[in-house]
Amino acid sequence: MTASTEDLRKLLAPVRYVLWDLDGPICRLFAGYPADDVARKLVKLIQGRGLGGLLREEERSHPDPQAVLLGVNERHPDSDLITLLEDWLTQQELAAVPTAWPTPYADPLIRTWSALGARFAITTNNSALAAASYIETRYLKGCFPYIYGRTKDLAQMKPHPHFLSQALKSLGADPSQALMLGDARTDYEAAQELHVPFLGYARDDEKLNLLVNAGVEPTHIVRSLEEVLVALKGGN
Repeated sequence: MTASTEDLRKLLAPVRYVLWDLDGPICRLFAGYPADDVARKLVKLIQGRGLGGLLREEERSHPDPQAVLLGVNERHPDSDLITLLEDWLTQQELAAVPTAWPTPYADPLIRTWSALGARFAITTNNSALAAASYIETRYLKGCFPYIYGRTKDLAQMKPHPHFLSQALKSLGADPSQALMLGDARTDYEAAQELHVPFLGYARDDEKLNLLVNAGVEPTHIVRSLEEVLVALKGGN
């Protein structure tokens, strides 16, 4: 069981500010440029520099390039290598933008919510450059004046609340009037740290189980953004 329309209306009623994760709620960034291919290339790049010893066994076959990057950062932080790898991953994310898939109902939800007076920011563990590039391709730039994403300081990535804190400050937002819309444990934990209400987007059962296991109430999870759009419009 996930959120009913009435659950959503109660959750959304005080919301004036929405902090959006990018990959999931807004788009599937690597839909046409598979993330597992990027992860394999990242591992090869590390090994090609003679630094394969920095990788744990599970990271060598991990499908998420961010997990590989963070793993290396744990053992070799604040280094020129991390700067190089983060730059490389940013370029891969930018290359993925043209084939990214919009999340169903994301564009109309963003435009409708914005027209109703909500103010937005993006808080993503992807590169802010990639987020800005994607938003521009959807002609949504005017809806997102603030975009916070991965920098060379990987310790600031969610679940650290840094991006969310920066967004709240820029928006002049009271956390009680804000909402984090994300699809991952890291989104939820960052929101919890700042006492920002959370709405989970679970496009499949795997995402749903991950959110529930992270502690998200099922009544604060939707399977489709259409449900949020209906609630905003006052439908049943």
